[in-house]
Order: sequence, then structure tokens, then C-alpha cells
Amino acid sequence: MDPLNRLKELNTRDCLWIYVLKILADDKAHAYRLRKDIQEQFGFLPGIMTAYKVLYLLKKEGYVRTTREGRKKIYAISPKGRAELKKAACFYRNLAATLSSEGL
Repeated sequence: MDPLNRLKELNTRDCLWIYVLKILADDKAHAYRLRKDIQEQFGFLPGIMTAYKVLYLLKKEGYVRTTREGRKKIYAISPKGRAELKKAACFYRNLAATLSSEGL
């Protein structure tokens, strides 16, 4: 795999939690819709089991919370999740600024 594709892979599927939190920051969603929203907004489709695992871990750590709407489990970002998403966005902004200031 070439370096750019590896970088994209590391910053998409391997960092799925960032995309999940971003989607949930905009609106609550169920797991199936999350995958579609990620594909539409960010251009990649995470695996079904990967998305569920990430949601499970985010809930376990308190970054998301759940409610029920009928038979569907609905996920929403928690205040702790919003704070973590802001940290991640700041990290990427700083990284992009550093990389672009190198005379490219």
C-alpha cells in the first residue's frame, strides 16, 4: 500500500471514533444510520461489526449515551464526547497547520 493510502486508512477506519462522534454531534442516530452518514459525509463505509464495536466502547467510556425509540437503540453524544471531539479537531488543525507551514 502506498504511503498516502496508508495515511488515509489510519485516519479513517482506524480512527472511526472521531467520525462517529462528529455525526452524533450533529444529531442522534442509530448504528445503521451512522454507517451511511459516515459514507455520505466522509467517503468511506466502516464495517458493520467495527461500527458496533466503536459505539460499544464509546458508550462504555461515557462518550455517548443511548436511549430507545421503539425497538431501536439511539445513540447521542455526551458532554464528555463533545469535549473529546473538540480535542481531536484541535489536534488535526494543529497538525495541518504545522504540515502546511513547512513550505509546501
